[in-house]
Amino acid sequence: MKFIRYTLFPFSILYGLITAFRNSLFNLKIIKGVTFDLPIISVGNLTAGGTGKSPHVEYFIKLLKEEYRVATLSRGYGRSKSGFHMVRSTSTVADCGDEPLQFKNKFTDIIVAVQKDRVNGVIELLKQEPDIDCILLDDCFQHRSISPGFNVLLTEYHRPFFKDWMLPTGNLREWPIGRRRANTIIVTKCPEELSPKQRFAFIQKIKPKPWQTVHFSSFRYGKIIPVHNGMVYNDIAELKEIDILLITGIANPVPIINKLESEDLNVTHMRFPDHHRFSDKDIKKVQKLFDTFGGNKIILTTEKDAQRLRLVDGATELSIHYLEIEVFFVDDKTRFNKEIEDYVRQYKTDSKVSEGSD
Repeated sequence: MKFIRYTLFPFSILYGLITAFRNSLFNLKIIKGVTFDLPIISVGNLTAGGTGKSPHVEYFIKLLKEEYRVATLSRGYGRSKSGFHMVRSTSTVADCGDEPLQFKNKFTDIIVAVQKDRVNGVIELLKQEPDIDCILLDDCFQHRSISPGFNVLLTEYHRPFFKDWMLPTGNLREWPIGRRRANTIIVTKCPEELSPKQRFAFIQKIKPKPWQTVHFSSFRYGKIIPVHNGMVYNDIAELKEIDILLITGIANPVPIINKLESEDLNVTHMRFPDHHRFSDKDIKKVQKLFDTFGGNKIILTTEKDAQRLRLVDGATELSIHYLEIEVFFVDDKTRFNKEIEDYVRQYKTDSKVSEGSD
């Protein structure tokens, strides 16, 4: 597979030239991004998937939703419908994709919408919900037709952008110079024991600009929740004597595999492509393999995959559970939280002052 990607090197150069030309049009203001009169935070990356955007968007939701009326706007990758869609509790993956459905199922009190065209998406969102205080744009770093007020760039610790190459040889969507557009850079999926010295060395490789901050985050795994029916496990350690069939349809399943193996659990992995739309045929394959397991067994999946497995015929008969995941900061989360809260609070304050000055 790596050899094939290396043979595509000329296409990487061509792709890189095209993205560089497009970015130069925006940088020179020949094409201008649209701005909106409310706080907009973009969460994205330079690479094609696998940096942990969804858990980080959820972190921002938790941080802001108690004080502000928060909305998320995603592309809705993997859905079969097009156009603007306001995600409801009755929506399906076909309507909106897996990640937006996950946000809505987890945070029922926030507004969740999908639209490939982010500018029109924000316009429609504000038309239907004019009292929104803040919008979180999911995976919008390359969508420069809209200009967020605050850009959060994610890069994975074990696969940082400065060690990567342009698609299709590597996984970069644009050249690393694009990092300059970020207000803050979060290095994700870090080892929990990452020392200050190691963090400093990593920052030196990122080469942040004076206006940029760099933070380091990791994942914590929580409860094991049944997708349909079954018991809740409070900790991964409770699966010690259970044979696990792990099903994933995400870009990078390595962290969850490493976590399960670090607990000395008996894991068999069945991998599907990222955002895979599970079918009845897939479920039959899962059932066939699962039937070969012993008496004490469980099917485990990710929270994102659970959204696509919920409505598949036959899946209700299987003991499918998903593993809760949340972000925590290896460095000082208080400093990071303050950056986000100050941006939203100051924007709201400035808007009120501006309105009162007329």
